[in-house]
Amino acid sequence: MKFTLGIALSPLDQLTDLARAAEECGFDSIALPDSLFYSEQVSAAYPYTPDGGRFWDSHTPWPDPMVAAGAMGAVTSRIRFYTQVLKLDPRNPLLLARQIGTVAALTGDRFGLGVGLGWSPEESLWCGAPFRDRGARADEAIEVLRLILGGGMVEYEGKHFSFGKLQMSPAPREPVPVYIGGHSEPALRRAARVGDGWSSAMMRFDELRDTIGRLHRLRESFGRADTPFEIQAVCIDRHGLDGFRQQAEIGVTDAIVMPWRRLDAPIQEKRDALRRFADRFIEPLKSTAAG
Repeated sequence: MKFTLGIALSPLDQLTDLARAAEECGFDSIALPDSLFYSEQVSAAYPYTPDGGRFWDSHTPWPDPMVAAGAMGAVTSRIRFYTQVLKLDPRNPLLLARQIGTVAALTGDRFGLGVGLGWSPEESLWCGAPFRDRGARADEAIEVLRLILGGGMVEYEGKHFSFGKLQMSPAPREPVPVYIGGHSEPALRRAARVGDGWSSAMMRFDELRDTIGRLHRLRESFGRADTPFEIQAVCIDRHGLDGFRQQAEIGVTDAIVMPWRRLDAPIQEKRDALRRFADRFIEPLKSTAAG
């Protein structure tokens, strides 16, 4: 079991301190959230709350995850970073490849790309992308990203994206893993078919177990059952040593946690919370695994 620190809605002036503290406490990664902007009105319901409402407002900080990863990577040496998850549809994959390649180089290949389609039509439409065919566009965008980030002179001809021979340098020295987010059947099929892992939003244990089972069956159907695959989970009703062990038993490889009660807590309170979490859970579980 690996542990990732979730930093969603944290004040910007705490990010580098949180990265240093998380690394010192033995966390494996930091999950970087993504939201492009807060539109006053939205034409779709937010899919991860019971009433479809957003749990943040127009003043909530959402730093660009690539910039945040670069800043936190500069003050750390071991901990990894991954987007959880980046809205893929509004972004041009060539411009995104340039950002990913730069972050990978600056962090010493400590970056993973978690992607999703996005739920807000406004985020796509106002950035010049049609919302209706975002799934097909995402499939091509993932192909484009992997092609460019693989290095060398490449070209691509697709229905939604096409370009002549080009090369972006430096390319990452190691492949950038691509994690697919989303709970819908198309998202799970995409994760099973092309992903290096799957990333959940907030889920209850029983739902998470069923979803992981579905992913295993889908991966078998695509002939990928033996390919390494990560399960990054935000499980809201299994905590403590026993809870994390239960998550591991159903296939969770990476538990995403936020071990403080108040989002606006001062940085020292959050540092103390990270140390307590490491003492109670990270160190005992890793010691058990090593034994």
